Amino acid sequence: MPTSDFLEVDPRSLHLPPSSFSGADPYKYHRQVVTHGNSVVGMPPLVVYRGTDGGLVIADGVTRATRVARRLPGRLITVEVIGTWRAAVGGYPTIGDRIP
Repeated sequence: MPTSDFLEVDPRSLHLPPSSFSGADPYKYHRQVVTHGNSVVGMPPLVVYRGTDGGLVIADGVTRATRVARRLPGRLITVEVIGTWRAAVGGYPTIGDRIP
């Protein structure tokens, strides 16, 4: 059984999956800000895949990553690498590309 790797990364550097190239859903983002504000207490690790080029693409947690990147710049978050993406992801937009 494959093991997961846990890493601490800047959420701005995480690549968006093709289904979310435009970034976090505004409604979900607003709901998270209202519910959690600037807190990361109890936030589960984001689930990511490692691209063939070494980049990390989000499988679960685009909204959480966006909230931390916007509201807590420079804060590292925990991600769980669960496998390998079948392509290079360096050309995919990042969270940092989609936030001001």
